[in-house]
Amino acid sequence: MTLSTAILTASDRSARGERHDAGGPALRAAVERRGWSVAEVRVVADEQPQIEAALKEWCDGDAVRLVLTTGGTGLSPRDVTPEATRAVLDKELPGFGELMRRRGLKSTPTAVLSRALAGSRGRALIVNLPGSPQGALESFEAVADLIPHALAMLTGGDHANAKGAV
Repeated sequence: MTLSTAILTASDRSARGERHDAGGPALRAAVERRGWSVAEVRVVADEQPQIEAALKEWCDGDAVRLVLTTGGTGLSPRDVTPEATRAVLDKELPGFGELMRRRGLKSTPTAVLSRALAGSRGRALIVNLPGSPQGALESFEAVADLIPHALAMLTGGDHANAKGAV
């Protein structure tokens, strides 16, 4: 079974067409290199209701098991992706954010300023990633090997049989 993924970029400028979205396409390429499919890539403004709506739509449907977000994880007044994500989660996975920040520290001291988080909604996993393509890819690679196991656990798998399952 192929892991079906949706990618959401939260960016006011990209949503208005003022800046090319580089994070979403970079994540798409990384996901596809792993052999996972991409069901949809979408750009929305840094508006909590828009972000929440996209997350709910994908997680509550049957087609997507993994939602990756890029952008909106910093300290700017418009950065609300973690708040939107937390509002729709059933369970939070703090270890994902901790691991992504720890890995990011190897290349930039500002990685600790990321508020990226992860968690589950229904049978889907949501992972917030930074907005910069480099930060998004670095963070994705930090947790990517854990994603199949986490998804298997969401569907009732046990630890012994969950390795590599999607």
